[in-house]
Amino acid sequence: MGPSEENQSKEASIWSEVKASLSGTDKDFTKGSIGKAILVLSIPMLMESVFAVVDIFFVSKLGAEAIATVGITESLMTLIYAIAIGFAMATTAVVSRRFGEKNYDKASITAVQAIIAGILVSTPIAIFGGYFAPELLVLMGATGQIVSEFSVYTTIMFSTNFVIMLIFVINSVYRGAGDANIAMRTLIIANGINIILDPVLIFGLWIFPEMGIAGAAVATSIGRGIGVGYQCYKLFDGKTRINVLKKHLVLRWDIMSNLIRVSLGGIGQFLIATSSWIGLVRIIAEFGSVSLAGYTIAVRILIFSILPSWGMSNAAATLVGQNLGANQPERAERSTWISAFANMVFLGIVGLIFFTNAELLMGIFTSDEAIIDVGSRCLRIMSYGYLAYAFGMVIIQAFNGAGDTLTPTLINLVCFWIVEIPLAYFLAMHLGLAEEGVFYSIVVSETLLGIIGFILFKRGKWKTTQV
Repeated sequence: MGPSEENQSKEASIWSEVKASLSGTDKDFTKGSIGKAILVLSIPMLMESVFAVVDIFFVSKLGAEAIATVGITESLMTLIYAIAIGFAMATTAVVSRRFGEKNYDKASITAVQAIIAGILVSTPIAIFGGYFAPELLVLMGATGQIVSEFSVYTTIMFSTNFVIMLIFVINSVYRGAGDANIAMRTLIIANGINIILDPVLIFGLWIFPEMGIAGAAVATSIGRGIGVGYQCYKLFDGKTRINVLKKHLVLRWDIMSNLIRVSLGGIGQFLIATSSWIGLVRIIAEFGSVSLAGYTIAVRILIFSILPSWGMSNAAATLVGQNLGANQPERAERSTWISAFANMVFLGIVGLIFFTNAELLMGIFTSDEAIIDVGSRCLRIMSYGYLAYAFGMVIIQAFNGAGDTLTPTLINLVCFWIVEIPLAYFLAMHLGLAEEGVFYSIVVSETLLGIIGFILFKRGKWKTTQV
């Protein structure tokens, strides 16, 4: 075979893997090419990145106060995301381990327990958060129009938090089973509907009333709700790797308690990590709505770039879990290193693009020069840490995939609360760096996380974790 024929063969092979992810081909990730497995498992999160910045794109047309409202609300919602991701990480770890063991009935029962837990947890959050939304905004330093007019956005987002919880948890079931295409389709449906409804409800297009910022919250909740409906339908249709039957619809306290045990570390881990963003937003709020708006847009652009990387890190979690379940710890470790290297190459390129095109990217969302200035400085400074972000997120997810959620929890505690928050306050308030002090603290803490994660992962204790 000549060089050109060999290249064509490789391209055809890669395309076949992409089609496998799209079509839901049944794959066993405990054997075969690790690189191809990472590709198949990563594609769903690559697709999600297309929709990550939709809300802020349309809300930015309503002014700096509206953008700041979204920013503060999202920082508060990170507590919900932390719980959802914690349950999701535990679910992925347990389901992937059961699949590695070929115990498919127990994997389905685990999925049911995870869904029940998600509903139980989201109910009190909806009641408390929905009722006290204005007060929560005040605690975050919001004043004036944000509290009096825009708190409806916060109320709606908290009241419908169960769709956030379930879309995370059920997608983690599919990822743990290696059925990544369903997770991708769910995100396409949910975010696609959001893309359509956002401008329609915010600006009152066609026959719909103009709802302003409330329209963004309604659109997001409807999109996610329909996505959850699709997830549940696929759980029962018998055409996916995970198949829930009537016999699986039971309460199993032994499995539930195991899930909770594993998830507590994950929830604590992500509560520590995400609640640190609340601290950062609270510091930035001291410098006014323009600073907060610039930071909010920059972070959404950052999320846009990091979501594909989360796809690779989620792939590492699934591969670690399944291969440990199949008693192949060395393959699990090799999967992590390959995922980390691929992620560093990807985010390294993205960081370079962001550093050289910061103003251009900010200009897509706003024409306010003051907001563009803050946001572009944020993007440039954050790009310094992209290699560290890439490596750290894969290592953390590898621990989670093994069911070792305690180690990442301790790492996050050190990096985000002992280092990041105090450093951000010191640089911003005492050294007079203002917003830039916060941005630099993020780079320092994420770099430290990567270093600590590397040292602990190399020790290999995660290989003996039981879930």
